[in-house]
Amino acid sequence: MQYETLAAVDLGSNSFHLQIGRIVDDQIYLLDGMREPVRLGAGLTRDKRIDRATQVRALDALRRFSDRLRGFPAEAVRVVGTNALRVAKNSRQFLAEAKEALGFPIEIIAGREEARLIYVGVAHSLTLSREKRLVIDIGGGSTECIIGIGVEPVLMDSLYMGCVSFSLRYFADGRIEKSAFKQAELAARNELQTIVKQYTRHGWGEAVGASGTARSIASILEANGWSEHGISAPGLDKLRSAFLKAGEVERLDLPGLREDRASILPGGLAIMCAAFAELGIEHMSVSDAALRQGVLYDLLGRVQKHDMREVTVQHFMRRYHVDTAQARRVAELAASLHRNLRGSESDPNAEQTLAWGAALHEIGISIAHNGYHKHSAYIIANADMPGFSRMEQSQLARLALAHRGKLAKLQDLSPVPDDWALVFCLRLASLFCRSRTDLDLPRLACELTESGFRLLLPPDLLEDRPLIAAALADEADQWKSIGLRLETKPLRDTGAKAA
Repeated sequence: MQYETLAAVDLGSNSFHLQIGRIVDDQIYLLDGMREPVRLGAGLTRDKRIDRATQVRALDALRRFSDRLRGFPAEAVRVVGTNALRVAKNSRQFLAEAKEALGFPIEIIAGREEARLIYVGVAHSLTLSREKRLVIDIGGGSTECIIGIGVEPVLMDSLYMGCVSFSLRYFADGRIEKSAFKQAELAARNELQTIVKQYTRHGWGEAVGASGTARSIASILEANGWSEHGISAPGLDKLRSAFLKAGEVERLDLPGLREDRASILPGGLAIMCAAFAELGIEHMSVSDAALRQGVLYDLLGRVQKHDMREVTVQHFMRRYHVDTAQARRVAELAASLHRNLRGSESDPNAEQTLAWGAALHEIGISIAHNGYHKHSAYIIANADMPGFSRMEQSQLARLALAHRGKLAKLQDLSPVPDDWALVFCLRLASLFCRSRTDLDLPRLACELTESGFRLLLPPDLLEDRPLIAAALADEADQWKSIGLRLETKPLRDTGAKAA
């Protein structure tokens, strides 16, 4: 399907943003945007839970976004959550309410995936160049650092510090004391030291700041004549002195300072000063683009069939020396079973997940054959997988873990019919392709039942193939262990279409 407009929603730790863009050829022209200063990160309690008042504020904002997104098809909207939702212990409960309020599914993205998307957004806003660029995005709860060339990131890191979290930690009472500012800078420099050596070795020609903190600092420096454009090291020194001289957030009275940024800017300023010092930055230009623009371009790739997730899967198959012929056999049979099982209800997203699960289910063999499915699941769950959200990685990891062995280990698997259907199809495909050859497979059919699944086989199959008969008997026991039933019946007794 062709789309004229796409929408991205960024649920940041400081603000929620909605961005709508129009597709012209392979470019996106921004049409409309909304910003809601929700301060999700400020609503995290000591035990890392989003308090109810903040949740209510966030849900109200999402309902307003929902009104603007009315009529958008699901495939033309992507919603991502960042640091606050990554660390919140009650994010699952909140996300269920948030999805209902917004009307679209929400993905929690890992820090490095956030960094990748930020770079993609910033790179598309700048003149195309083969010069290396350093991009720094100081968000509400995390700071992303990226070195890239053109539109391709080379190094990506997400550091656990942000303008909201640092402002709450070091300037919670609104006082800006010299000792507190020094502590904040030192803490930020300690975080940055983990990446300085590698980034300095790669080098860059231009430093670019993205998002609210960088734009706010640049606006103040330019308005006060402390920098001709962007952010300069001498200008930062003057701004630090002005903050310390004011002594309190309420007494800050600087041209270019937005009132709604004042309370969280001290923490962001300390991080920016630390970045300039540790990375030896003398000047930083500022981009108007950020995460949401990167999400739009990534979404454009998906709808135009240039999906970064497919690139990642192919890379993992090469990296872990996957038997591509076997992966193809399993994928084809699993897809056939799934279409047979779901019929007209088949979900293209579920089919794609199953295909990726089949492609990656054996990557753990490169570590050890014994218990390789556990290695596969661990790699998928914990590796950086560009393009994939945390939930997508978790789902693929569960599929890899579930494709063989005991099903009882999946007690925490959400009892959604589609999840179990994917597990069923991948397990059965793996079982019937165990010989790892291109032998003709028997005619198969399957269907959902009230208690589980029904597998329909040629009447003489189990007599002619005792190994398959034994494997299916064990498979039935596995499904019984989790309260579901797998029954087998002759294919001639039903009008079901064979897979």
